[in-house]
Amino acid sequence: MLSMESLWCSSESELSTLRMCKSVERSEYRFKRKPSKSLIPQALLHAEPEPQLRHHRQRRSGTWPRTRSLNAPSPIQQFGPCGRIMKNSAMVMQIQDPASQRLTWYKPPLTVLVIKKIHDATIITPFVQLVHWLVHDKSMVVFVEASVLEDRILSEYGNFNAVKERLMTFRAGTDDLTDKIDFIICLGGDGTLLHASSLFQQSVPPVMAFHLGSLGFLTPFEFNNFQDQVMNVLEGHAALTLRSRLQCVVLRKRTEDKDKKKPTTILVLNEVVVDRGPSPYISNIDLFLDGKHITSVQGDGLIVSTPTGSTAYAVAAGASMIHPSVPAIMITPICPHSLSFRPIVVPAGVELKISLSPDARNAMWVSFDGRNRQALQHGDSLYVTTSVYPVPSICAQDQISDWFDSLGECLHWNVRKKQKQMDELSDVTHSSSDTLDDIENNHEERPCDT
Repeated sequence: MLSMESLWCSSESELSTLRMCKSVERSEYRFKRKPSKSLIPQALLHAEPEPQLRHHRQRRSGTWPRTRSLNAPSPIQQFGPCGRIMKNSAMVMQIQDPASQRLTWYKPPLTVLVIKKIHDATIITPFVQLVHWLVHDKSMVVFVEASVLEDRILSEYGNFNAVKERLMTFRAGTDDLTDKIDFIICLGGDGTLLHASSLFQQSVPPVMAFHLGSLGFLTPFEFNNFQDQVMNVLEGHAALTLRSRLQCVVLRKRTEDKDKKKPTTILVLNEVVVDRGPSPYISNIDLFLDGKHITSVQGDGLIVSTPTGSTAYAVAAGASMIHPSVPAIMITPICPHSLSFRPIVVPAGVELKISLSPDARNAMWVSFDGRNRQALQHGDSLYVTTSVYPVPSICAQDQISDWFDSLGECLHWNVRKKQKQMDELSDVTHSSSDTLDDIENNHEERPCDT
């Protein structure tokens, strides 16, 4: 093998310089950087991060520090012979390729949470069948909401009384289900999956959603032969879609009240909507991205959505549809007073700050997945970023098939009557002969010029 010295044609001084560069390239550069604070004060957050998630964010040149990446596979970190990404394990969370995400159980699941759509008589029979099978055949501990058992129609169902006493109950917003549930089964529409997400503000157990509602975009399973489908999941033969969520924190204007409560963190699966509420004036909202003022929103409001929420309110407002495995945040204006204000997609992990402009005439209202609607006044701020706690949604087939099937069946995406097949040779011959005959006839019937 030829050495570098044998191939070098310039001076010895340049050769020594090249050797020095090669030795420096092999070593790792370490730069001392001053730690910087996050846009959201950590002392004001409601939930303390887990020990393995604690880190010190550091300032990068020209930008604010971002949160961890969620669903993006780790890229190659060296570019060419000299360029590379500065190594900082606290800023990047490396996960496997989303295409290879499959459910595995390191121990058999024992507790299951069954979420049922309330006030729907058509789901009573499937609910009773599922609960009976889980309790008697699989010997699992079944949790249901107390409001479900209070349904008058369910209490009159004869076969349910035998298993009712063996069910564990809880009340949303009062009882904490953290570390109590191994598996979630939803019976209903997309709202049941959103409700399951709201019950777990940190780690979410795997969710299996059966389509028993109206639309069912997020519920890929059919209830027919549910025993085999659930057993297939319990045995670990299922693909997962990690649906990212948004972490939202509302910071109120500082007051001198001593009893001021710390703001709580709200995780949403679909979107955060900021609008003008009942005011007749248009919204005037300032939007910041990683600490930099991006634009002022003048219109009816703003939608900040996850890829899962891109097919909900956002697509009705003119946004594009994003596959749930794409690491991104979508920002969509609602009826903007500018024809050039189009929806944009920003990387997952950026920190958004939304606040009223100083010259805004009215307050703004914010809702989280259509709930917890509240007003934001001058001086209040809403911080939105990507949460590190996604919703692991179990696929009926795989990530691609489930999503495109939902687009076609629920939203009728690109559904139209097909164009009729054409026999090109006969059609061209027929049309050509007709055209020539028509020309000759027209020429013969045309009167001669006099």
